[in-house]
Amino acid sequence: MNIAASDLAAMERALDLAAAAGEAGDVPVGAVVTDADGRIIGEGRNLREVSHDPTAHAEIVAMRQAAASIESWNLDGCTLVVTLEPCVMCAGALLQAHVSRVVFGAWDDKAGAAGSMYDVVRDRRLPSRAEVLGGVEADAATALLRDFFADRR
Repeated sequence: MNIAASDLAAMERALDLAAAAGEAGDVPVGAVVTDADGRIIGEGRNLREVSHDPTAHAEIVAMRQAAASIESWNLDGCTLVVTLEPCVMCAGALLQAHVSRVVFGAWDDKAGAAGSMYDVVRDRRLPSRAEVLGGVEADAATALLRDFFADRR
C-alpha cells in the first residue's frame, strides 16, 4: 500500500493533536479520519484523563466525529490515521465502523492490534478487514510518547 500525500498531511494533524493531548496530561495520541478524497472529516486526541472515560481513545473520538459529520456510522471508504497502532478496543471499533484503511505511526509492541501484538484489523476470521500501513512518521510519534513517559518516571 502506498502512502498518499493526504495521508502524510493527516498524520501531521494527528501529531499536532497528540502533542495537545500530552500537554493536557493524557497519553499523546492523536487521530484523524479522512474521506475517500483525503479530506479530514473527524479528528480526536486521547481524552481519557480529562473526560474520565476509558473509551475516549483518540481513534474513538475521531470516528465519532467523522460519523457525526457524515451522519452515518458507516465509514466505508474512509481512512483512520493515528499516531499509535490501535489497541484491541479501537481495532474492533474501526472494523465495526467499516473503516477501509488504517495508517499509523508508532508500533505498540505491548497492546497493538494492527500487526504487532495482535492483528485484529486484518484477521481473516472476521467479517470485515482494513488495509494497514504502519510506521508512518514513526520517529515523531515515538518521540512524543517517549518524552511524555520519561517526564512521568
